Amino acid sequence: MDRVLSKPGRDGTSAAAAPADAAAAEAGRREFRYSRGDFERVRALIHRRAGIALAPGKQDMVYSRLVRRLRHHGLRSFAEYLDLLERDGGDEWEAFTNALTTNLTDFFREAHHFDALRGLLGAQPASARLQIWSAAASTGEEPYSIAMTAVEHFGGFHAPVAVLATDIDTQVLDTARRGVYPAERLAKLGDERRRRFFLRGTGPNEGYCRVRDELRRLVEFRPLNLLDARWDLRGPFAAVFCRNVMIYFDKATQRAIVEKILPLLAPGGLFFAGHSESFLHAADLLKSCGRTTYRRAGEA
Repeated sequence: MDRVLSKPGRDGTSAAAAPADAAAAEAGRREFRYSRGDFERVRALIHRRAGIALAPGKQDMVYSRLVRRLRHHGLRSFAEYLDLLERDGGDEWEAFTNALTTNLTDFFREAHHFDALRGLLGAQPASARLQIWSAAASTGEEPYSIAMTAVEHFGGFHAPVAVLATDIDTQVLDTARRGVYPAERLAKLGDERRRRFFLRGTGPNEGYCRVRDELRRLVEFRPLNLLDARWDLRGPFAAVFCRNVMIYFDKATQRAIVEKILPLLAPGGLFFAGHSESFLHAADLLKSCGRTTYRRAGEA
């Protein structure tokens, strides 16, 4: 191991001590007692609970996400909170998981996937009724984009498509079910889509838009933890959108999830991944057929 020599400071201490001193000073300014050991407990608990692999550098993020839970329970330290969680967490496990999950989404995010979905819909038999699964639905923009794509392809809200939208975070699912969004979130959709699929709020709801009931009826929202031993799902799914969630899992967990998804995927069905996700380690399971778009390995 190479040894690094640091220049002594004016008080005789080395400059290498500065980061540790800064961390200690920051800890002293915090409202609640929070140690590196507490952070490591959080990392272990969220990995066991939701499969999320928190990076070692996320210590400050964890503090900012969980302080509200400590205030809610009137606790003084993270150690007390984590003891409570492990002793009799109950509903608190859900609040803990919700606080630590990140939900970034947008309508028609990664537009090439929706182009591929249109092609898939066009290749189906005319009499087929299709199921599509949005496996990390967040606040609903993805499943509603899937439903809009189907309505546009089939020429009306009678589209023979059912979209299942799941997420581990129950709070974002509540937002998705309501289907109410600030008007600026719809800016990229264009006037035609906004008129066809949304209602503009007036009076106290001015500045907001709500998904039309005809579109909402094509989507079912349900909580689901991808790490659960059993999924109460019935395939086959013509397509599975599992985007920007695998990045939170280690490779072994990613593979285990893919192995559970594939039996639910219809022959010739598509698996859509996020832009920064790769499945080279699962090439025996998935075959690339486009940008972050896959089929079951062995299929033409």
